[in-house]
Amino acid sequence: MTKVAIYDSGVGGLSIFQEIVATNQSLRSIFVSDNQAYPYGTKPEAELLRRVLNVSDAICDQYQPDVLVLACNTASTVCLPKLRQRLSLPVVGVVPAIKPAASVSQTKNIGLLATPATVHRAYTDELIADFASHCTVTKVGSKELVDMAEAKLAGQAPDMALLKNILQPFIDQPGLDTLVLACTHFPLLKQEIAAVLSQSGVNATLIDSGSAIASRVLALVSEAGKQTQLVQQNQQTEYTSNAGHIAAFTDKASLNDDIQKNVLNMGFTNIEALSV
Repeated sequence: MTKVAIYDSGVGGLSIFQEIVATNQSLRSIFVSDNQAYPYGTKPEAELLRRVLNVSDAICDQYQPDVLVLACNTASTVCLPKLRQRLSLPVVGVVPAIKPAASVSQTKNIGLLATPATVHRAYTDELIADFASHCTVTKVGSKELVDMAEAKLAGQAPDMALLKNILQPFIDQPGLDTLVLACTHFPLLKQEIAAVLSQSGVNATLIDSGSAIASRVLALVSEAGKQTQLVQQNQQTEYTSNAGHIAAFTDKASLNDDIQKNVLNMGFTNIEALSV
């Protein structure tokens, strides 16, 4: 069975996991959280690059995935080129969905909600210049929202007053009709974000990269599966399925019961430790 590893610094990559699994129920997935080094969004680029390369090596050594998804906007904008040079398997990154947002917006007034690092990254400015130069783009960077998503998985109800304060620049922007969730943590709070905007009179479409990433992974997994079956046929070996989804954490000991329960409820059959 073809395997895909989905890797993030915290639990944000679970939103990508859900999108990918929805496209292929028979796929075996390994979700990896580098919670030992969380959060990535506050780290200097050189330190982040070293950590991502080390964790990716550990993932490949322990699980031998056919496809690796770097399910973090911040890490993707820094590490993708080096990671693709280093690994022999396909690597899929996650970048802010500026292009689709600009194309669907009727008012050409869009918002970008990301981590502070992604908001200030030159790569993000290049995306806006390339695909949304004809739009008004309101950018908000928030680490608090990342922590809120992590806390939600740990059983804590989101602070709706704090959430409204974070989203206030979008609420204050007349005509904003599209909001890019440019961090994989943020779709875990999609319901709460939509509720705050709606209650504030903002009718905005929320866009993230999940479905696009899932489609790309599905194409790569299909090709990898064909190659795997061809090799096995040539070797005259029987192809057996090893179904089930594994969640691995670099600091498993720190997980509370609510996090483990919620992870298992998402369809994982096992929670493991990844040594880096």
